[in-house]
Amino acid sequence: MVSIKVVNSSGNPIPEYKTPGSAGIDLQAWLDAPLVLKPMERRLVPTGLFLEIPENYEAQVRPRSGMSIQHGITVLNSPGTIDSDYRGEVKVILINLSGENYTIKPGDRIAQLVFARHERAQFQPAEALAETERGSGGFGHTGK
Repeated sequence: MVSIKVVNSSGNPIPEYKTPGSAGIDLQAWLDAPLVLKPMERRLVPTGLFLEIPENYEAQVRPRSGMSIQHGITVLNSPGTIDSDYRGEVKVILINLSGENYTIKPGDRIAQLVFARHERAQFQPAEALAETERGSGGFGHTGK
C-alpha cells in the first residue's frame, strides 16, 4: 500500500475505497453552484484536493462507468495522469457526449482515481529492432 499525503480544501470527505476490491477512489466536484454541461461541452471541474504522490507513482484520473453508460459523461483525456511532482489542485476534464444537458452538483462523484507504480525508460538509439511474428501489424490487423 502506498501512502499519499492530501490537502483537502473542498469540504467534501477525503476520498476512500468503497469496497475491499476497489482499485479506484471517487473524486467529488468542488463547486459553489451546480454546473450545467451542455452536449459536446467540456469543462475543467475542480475537486479541492491537492496530493503529494511518491516518486515512481502516478495517479490516473478515469471515468466513472455509471456516468458514462447512463449519461454519456466521461473524462476527456482518459486516463489523465497526475505526476508525482505536481502539487496543484486535482481537476477533471469532463465532456458530455450525450444529446442532453447534464447537471453536476456540488459534491457529485465525477471521476475515479487509481494509483499506479511506473518505471522510467532509458532510450537506446538503434538502427533496427528485433523481428517478431506480429511485426508492425496493429489497429485490428488480427480481424474481429
